[in-house]
Amino acid sequence: MPAPEKTFYLTTPIYYVNDAPHIGHAYTTVAGDFLTRWHRQKGESVWYLTGTDEHGQKVMRTAEANNTPPQEWCDRLVESAWKPVWRDLEIANDDFIRTTESRHTERVQKFLTGLMEKGFIYEGNYEGPYCVGCEEFKLPGDLDEGKCKIHSKPVEMVKETNWFFKLSAFVKPLLDHYKSNPDACQPDSARNEVVAFLEGGVSDLSISRSTFDWGIKVPWDTKQVVYVWFDALLNYATAVGLTDPSDSEGGKMFAKTWPADVHLVGKDILRFHAVIWPAMLMAAGIPVPKKVFAHGWLLVGGEKMSKSKLTGIAPSDITSHFGVDAFRYYFMRAIPFGSDGSFSWEDMSARYTSELANDFGNLASRLTAMIEKYCDGVLPARAESSDLASSLSKTVSQADNAICKLDFQGGINAIMDFCKEVNGYVTIKEPWVVAKDPTRKAELDAILYNTAESLRALAILLHPIMPISTKKLWGYLGADKTLGALGEQKISEVAKWAQLHPGTKISKGEILFPRLEEKQEI
Repeated sequence: MPAPEKTFYLTTPIYYVNDAPHIGHAYTTVAGDFLTRWHRQKGESVWYLTGTDEHGQKVMRTAEANNTPPQEWCDRLVESAWKPVWRDLEIANDDFIRTTESRHTERVQKFLTGLMEKGFIYEGNYEGPYCVGCEEFKLPGDLDEGKCKIHSKPVEMVKETNWFFKLSAFVKPLLDHYKSNPDACQPDSARNEVVAFLEGGVSDLSISRSTFDWGIKVPWDTKQVVYVWFDALLNYATAVGLTDPSDSEGGKMFAKTWPADVHLVGKDILRFHAVIWPAMLMAAGIPVPKKVFAHGWLLVGGEKMSKSKLTGIAPSDITSHFGVDAFRYYFMRAIPFGSDGSFSWEDMSARYTSELANDFGNLASRLTAMIEKYCDGVLPARAESSDLASSLSKTVSQADNAICKLDFQGGINAIMDFCKEVNGYVTIKEPWVVAKDPTRKAELDAILYNTAESLRALAILLHPIMPISTKKLWGYLGADKTLGALGEQKISEVAKWAQLHPGTKISKGEILFPRLEEKQEI
């Protein structure tokens, strides 16, 4: 019996529920949604996981500050803030894992017991600086005058008898792994950082805490709870059946999805994902993820966006003005994925007007208006355009290659360059002039058909990043009735020319990207 097809499995980090999501969280989640939607349109089996990290001191203290039990606080935030924001942003995740769920906690305890039985866990004493904001034991180089470099807050000194994981035993296996598989940690700057960290020497890791009780109990020592990162990292595997028997539903799911194809993470949590996490898996004899990709930070005033520094911007602050599709488009288009980038209202306004309203939206409006005016709203006969067809073929290849490599900006640029070319085609062909001469009706029909066919392709290629407006356009072209659902169109078939059916009713719907209202303050 053949092995089941490997599912393309992508994860975001699981996010702390100490507050509502800001656009930094949305940036990662939209990136994951873009990539998984693209792979779905390649015809692949896909599984997209996101979720929330609900244990640890940070969450416990936030709940206490709000006079709410931790579980009640988590339940409230997840249902009132996190899940609704992802729905509003059109995030098509397949699963949402919460670390307080029994499916997670039970599998974490089984995994931990397995490592204990294999001799990778021992009891020891820990004393040193700890940042509650990062939920991380800090090294001297991580501090600036006694403060965490990320949160700019003083660290706390912790002294406990804990359980330790033999992380130091995996320095050489990890170095060998990254040397043999440079693609396993990207971009290159991230891998170089990890390699330098490993080469500098790594201590064993304290994986339990005894000074508070908000966490998963250590199975053989219930006075201690599992260190929140050791607990949280396991979500990527517990969500798909880690430790379940191979013949169970969970075991079959694990066999189909694991190893994960891509873990998307912010660069500030790179070490956890590229050092601790693969070492945990190596210790258990489980394959490590194929790729950890650390993207850059969204900056506000030159600093990383942060709720604790009051620099967090809610996604709704932006989507209420620009719309959801423009939000998704802007952050994938304006910032090279993997680099830091600054959000600016002015830059977003300029790109919205130039690229979405003028280039893409206006092209759709012109085409539907001209078919209504010159063809009674009916798509004319099929036509050939060797230049546009050739450009489209190159566009699909370039976009697919870039997006699959997580070069989202490069992929979108390739698609929008084709959009500009189609606009240029319309400008040069001047259908409004051709329409004045009845003897040139066939020429006019060809121009309009080729423009419509180009918009068909743009709707498919832009659907993974702008699902709302492209679905509207698909309907305007009548393609939903003749070609099927937009989400089912295959990337590999996009460049096949003349797919739209002549005689289809073309509708002039609402403007895809209306002009922005002039506002003194946004």
